[in-house]
Amino acid sequence: MITVIIAGGSGTRLWPLSTSHRPKQLLALTGERTLVQQAYDRAARLGDTVYIVTEASHAAALREQLHELPDHAFLIEPGRRGTAHCIIFALDYISRHHAADEPVAFIHSDHHVRDINGFVRSFHTAGRVSTDNQEICLIGVEPAFPSTGLGYIERNGVVDEAAGVYNVQSFKEKPDYDTACRYVESGNYLWNCGYFVGSVDTFLGEMNQSAPELKSNYEILHGIADFSSDEYNNAYLALDNQVIDIALIEKAQKLAVVSASFDWMDIGNFKDLHDVVPKDKAGNYFYGENIHTIDTEEVYIRNEEPGKPVAVIGLDNIVVVNTPDGILVARKDMSAKCGDIAKKLQ
Repeated sequence: MITVIIAGGSGTRLWPLSTSHRPKQLLALTGERTLVQQAYDRAARLGDTVYIVTEASHAAALREQLHELPDHAFLIEPGRRGTAHCIIFALDYISRHHAADEPVAFIHSDHHVRDINGFVRSFHTAGRVSTDNQEICLIGVEPAFPSTGLGYIERNGVVDEAAGVYNVQSFKEKPDYDTACRYVESGNYLWNCGYFVGSVDTFLGEMNQSAPELKSNYEILHGIADFSSDEYNNAYLALDNQVIDIALIEKAQKLAVVSASFDWMDIGNFKDLHDVVPKDKAGNYFYGENIHTIDTEEVYIRNEEPGKPVAVIGLDNIVVVNTPDGILVARKDMSAKCGDIAKKLQ
């Protein structure tokens, strides 16, 4: 199995830790290794071939963090054109250097997974199902609570009950709370974590049936002999921004989904981050020096300027982050609004 790590996100909802010049995948947020390094650790367990897709502004930092990979493993987009074109960009490169029937797993650089063995089992199952049935196979996560911040996959029809493989009935966008409760109670829905498995031939076959414009864009790129030429770069930059879910996956004629046998979290905000880091008995997490607290509970405090003291007194369920790029003070349940602030600042 070939694995492609998509590493082009900006992570604005974790401002001021994550910024446009140093997005969250480049940060060590849940352990000693950064999120993209942890993603690589998982990818390396799936097979010997791993590629990183990113754009030029982060390429040097990724190379520095992933020195295990050869230079050709970094596929540098000429510019961001959405996940749909990011994926056909990778598929085009893979088609030039590998067999077109070898399964390709697309994963993300900023997810949190603890059960690596379960991760490997689920992806190998997805690769087998995709190869046997000649269809794109997704991996979905059993919902732990009625999330309103994630999309859902509706499953219908068993492909392999023992392996937890189902047909995909439909996709649901981020629901309101009452709808999310109904999804969880029904037992028919999985969180959509944006994982896709299929060979080059499988992806192109589905594009041919369901997304001819995307197939045409692939053919334009594939028809250019030199992958790294100005002609190729200009052709790529002429493409529009498209999301793979909307451009292809939601239109697909036939899809399977594997119910993940591993824990998973998309660290999309500071509440999510606080949930996965180690905490003291009062539920507090402190990172950095010169932090001073009195009577705090359930707080996330991070100080990246040790020369500046950070003091928090008598507060609970808040986030306080001090970095050279800014200072954030927020209620944990409102921390997703950081993205709005980051966009204003940009």
